[in-house]
Amino acid sequence: MLWPQHWRNSIVGKKKSERAPIARIVLAAFAALLIIVLVTNAPTSTPTTPIVSQEGQSPVVENKASLRTLQARYKVLSTQLAQVMPNQPYILVDTARNRLYVKRQDEIVLDAIASTGSGTILDKPGEENNQWVFDTPRGEFLVRSKLTNPTWIKPDWAFVEEGLAVPQNASDRAEQGVLGDYALGFGKGYFIHGTLYTRLLGKNVTHGCIRLNDNDLKGVYKLARVGTPIMIF
Repeated sequence: MLWPQHWRNSIVGKKKSERAPIARIVLAAFAALLIIVLVTNAPTSTPTTPIVSQEGQSPVVENKASLRTLQARYKVLSTQLAQVMPNQPYILVDTARNRLYVKRQDEIVLDAIASTGSGTILDKPGEENNQWVFDTPRGEFLVRSKLTNPTWIKPDWAFVEEGLAVPQNASDRAEQGVLGDYALGFGKGYFIHGTLYTRLLGKNVTHGCIRLNDNDLKGVYKLARVGTPIMIF
């Protein structure tokens, strides 16, 4: 779920705090992509029947020198990738497939079905050309907070969406039991949290947050720490 600026700190729970750099995981992703490109474009080493043209030209000869060069580059990049990959777990979120992965280097430690942002738009009452956009942000983030038994402080859009008046009293916004047992904040009001609507997991239906079932959420909470990198694409 997505919270406006003035409700970014309105989820209540127990917190821990620290930071960790994310540059290494970005470099690792870039190196992995480059390796894929090299492998995709590398000539095949499988023996094939020589092709002779109708004019009787010489058979096509495989460029072995080029293949050896690509193989050497692949070996170097693989070594570099292994060196820069984080030793600690990190989180990948695929918003197209609605999957969340916790990985440790190349190993997938946890593979979870998620729900991410719907991309829908809601007009702000009385504010012309001003809207809420319910989308999950893409990019590089860090786990900034870990909460247990979080309380949802409903933002303005939650009432507008239901056709209700926005309350002035903050206590009228608190709602227990809708976010699951844990929540992991990664900035600007976005969280990885639980859901009452498990039947909708695997679909783009949220207001921007990332939803998981209870077991997967517990697993992510245990594996991640404050400062764990998150990459969302």
